[in-house]
Amino acid sequence: MTIPIQMSLHGFIAAAPQINFTSKGTARFYARVGVEHYRKETDGSFTKLEPTFHDLVAYAKTAERAHAKFKVGDNFVASGYINEYEIDRNGQTHAREEFVARRIGHDLARTKYDVDRTPSRQPDPPGADLPTAKEPAQAVAL
Repeated sequence: MTIPIQMSLHGFIAAAPQINFTSKGTARFYARVGVEHYRKETDGSFTKLEPTFHDLVAYAKTAERAHAKFKVGDNFVASGYINEYEIDRNGQTHAREEFVARRIGHDLARTKYDVDRTPSRQPDPPGADLPTAKEPAQAVAL
Protein backbone atom coordinates (compact mmCIF):
# COMPACT_ATOMS: atom_id res chain seq x y z
CA MET A 1 0.00 0.00 0.00
CA THR A 2 1.36 3.44 -0.88
CA ILE A 3 1.63 6.27 1.61
CA PRO A 4 -1.27 8.71 1.13
CA ILE A 5 0.03 12.24 0.62
CA GLN A 6 -1.43 15.70 0.09
CA MET A 7 -0.07 19.06 -0.94
CA SER A 8 1.18 21.16 1.97
CA LEU A 9 1.71 24.82 2.73
CA HIS A 10 3.62 26.41 5.58
CA GLY A 11 3.78 30.06 6.43
CA PHE A 12 2.41 32.68 8.81
CA ILE A 13 -0.96 34.33 9.35
CA ALA A 14 -0.52 37.79 7.79
CA ALA A 15 -3.93 39.39 8.45
CA ALA A 16 -6.69 38.87 11.01
CA PRO A 17 -8.46 35.56 10.28
CA GLN A 18 -12.17 35.75 9.48
CA ILE A 19 -15.01 33.29 9.80
CA ASN A 20 -18.23 33.42 7.85
CA PHE A 21 -20.78 30.92 6.61
CA THR A 22 -21.60 29.54 3.18
CA SER A 23 -25.12 29.71 1.77
CA LYS A 24 -25.62 26.18 3.13
CA GLY A 25 -24.59 27.25 6.64
CA THR A 26 -21.13 25.65 6.63
CA ALA A 27 -18.42 27.54 8.54
CA ARG A 28 -15.68 29.02 6.30
CA PHE A 29 -12.32 30.20 7.71
CA TYR A 30 -10.35 32.73 5.66
CA ALA A 31 -6.87 34.11 6.28
CA ARG A 32 -4.36 35.99 4.20
CA VAL A 33 -1.10 34.12 4.74
CA GLY A 34 2.53 34.85 4.01
CA VAL A 35 5.13 32.37 2.78
CA GLU A 36 8.82 33.09 3.38
CA HIS A 37 11.32 32.48 0.60
CA TYR A 38 15.09 32.10 0.65
CA ARG A 39 17.79 32.00 -2.03
CA LYS A 40 20.86 29.83 -1.56
CA GLU A 41 24.04 31.74 -2.31
CA THR A 42 27.23 30.31 -3.86
CA ASP A 43 29.01 30.47 -0.47
CA GLY A 44 26.33 28.19 1.05
CA SER A 45 24.53 30.94 2.98
CA PHE A 46 20.88 31.88 2.45
CA THR A 47 19.42 35.27 1.65
CA LYS A 48 15.90 35.97 2.86
CA LEU A 49 13.65 37.23 0.06
CA GLU A 50 10.36 39.09 0.23
CA PRO A 51 7.45 36.87 1.30
CA THR A 52 4.58 36.09 -1.04
CA PHE A 53 0.98 36.35 0.13
CA HIS A 54 -1.88 33.95 -0.56
CA ASP A 55 -5.45 33.11 0.45
CA LEU A 56 -6.05 30.16 2.78
CA VAL A 57 -9.51 28.76 3.55
CA ALA A 58 -10.89 25.88 5.60
CA TYR A 59 -14.42 24.60 6.06
CA ALA A 60 -16.70 23.05 8.69
CA LYS A 61 -15.14 21.99 12.03
CA THR A 62 -11.64 22.71 10.75
CA ALA A 63 -12.76 26.30 10.07
CA GLU A 64 -14.23 26.74 13.54
CA ARG A 65 -11.17 25.31 15.29
CA ALA A 66 -8.74 27.32 13.14
CA HIS A 67 -10.59 30.55 13.85
CA ALA A 68 -10.45 29.84 17.60
CA LYS A 69 -6.71 29.01 17.56
CA PHE A 70 -4.95 31.24 15.01
CA LYS A 71 -3.96 34.89 15.36
CA VAL A 72 -1.86 37.26 13.24
CA GLY A 73 1.79 36.20 13.28
CA ASP A 74 1.16 32.52 14.08
CA ASN A 75 3.21 30.03 12.06
CA PHE A 76 1.25 27.13 10.58
CA VAL A 77 1.56 23.94 8.57
CA ALA A 78 -1.46 22.90 6.49
CA SER A 79 -2.28 20.04 4.15
CA GLY A 80 -4.92 20.23 1.46
CA TYR A 81 -5.19 21.37 -2.15
CA ILE A 82 -5.27 24.44 -4.38
CA ASN A 83 -8.64 25.64 -5.65
CA GLU A 84 -8.47 27.75 -8.81
CA TYR A 85 -11.43 29.94 -9.67
CA GLU A 86 -12.38 33.09 -11.56
CA ILE A 87 -13.97 36.30 -10.32
CA ASP A 88 -15.64 39.02 -12.34
CA ARG A 89 -14.66 42.59 -11.42
CA ASN A 90 -15.90 45.55 -13.43
CA GLY A 91 -16.66 43.32 -16.39
CA GLN A 92 -13.21 41.70 -16.41
CA THR A 93 -12.50 38.10 -15.42
CA HIS A 94 -9.55 37.48 -13.10
CA ALA A 95 -8.04 34.08 -12.28
CA ARG A 96 -7.54 33.49 -8.55
CA GLU A 97 -6.37 30.65 -6.36
CA GLU A 98 -6.71 29.70 -2.72
CA PHE A 99 -5.22 26.95 -0.60
CA VAL A 100 -7.99 24.83 0.92
CA ALA A 101 -6.71 23.38 4.19
CA ARG A 102 -8.17 20.03 5.12
CA ARG A 103 -5.89 19.96 8.15
CA ILE A 104 -4.01 22.82 9.79
CA GLY A 105 -1.93 23.25 12.91
CA HIS A 106 0.77 25.40 14.44
CA ASP A 107 4.29 24.84 13.10
CA LEU A 108 6.06 23.07 15.97
CA ALA A 109 9.47 24.13 14.66
CA ARG A 110 8.52 27.77 15.27
CA THR A 111 5.84 27.66 17.95
CA LYS A 112 6.17 26.93 21.66
CA TYR A 113 3.12 25.14 23.01
CA ASP A 114 1.83 22.48 25.40
CA VAL A 115 -0.05 19.38 24.30
CA ASP A 116 -3.34 18.52 26.03
CA ARG A 117 -3.94 14.79 25.63
CA THR A 118 -7.16 14.56 27.61
CA PRO A 119 -9.87 12.94 25.48
CA SER A 120 -12.13 15.46 23.80
CA ARG A 121 -15.75 15.24 24.88
CA GLN A 122 -18.00 14.12 22.07
CA PRO A 123 -21.37 15.89 21.99
CA ASP A 124 -24.39 13.88 23.02
CA PRO A 125 -26.62 12.80 20.15
CA PRO A 126 -29.52 15.19 19.47
CA GLY A 127 -32.51 14.51 21.66
CA ALA A 128 -30.62 12.29 24.12
CA ASP A 129 -31.59 14.54 27.02
CA LEU A 130 -35.28 14.85 26.08
CA PRO A 131 -37.80 12.93 28.21
CA THR A 132 -39.60 10.09 26.51
CA ALA A 133 -43.28 9.33 27.01
CA LYS A 134 -44.13 5.78 27.97
CA GLU A 135 -47.91 6.19 27.82
CA PRO A 136 -50.03 8.57 25.79
CA ALA A 137 -51.07 11.69 27.70
CA GLN A 138 -54.53 11.52 29.33
CA ALA A 139 -57.15 13.82 27.85
CA VAL A 140 -58.67 16.12 30.42
CA ALA A 141 -62.18 17.50 29.93
CA LEU A 142 -63.10 20.89 31.28
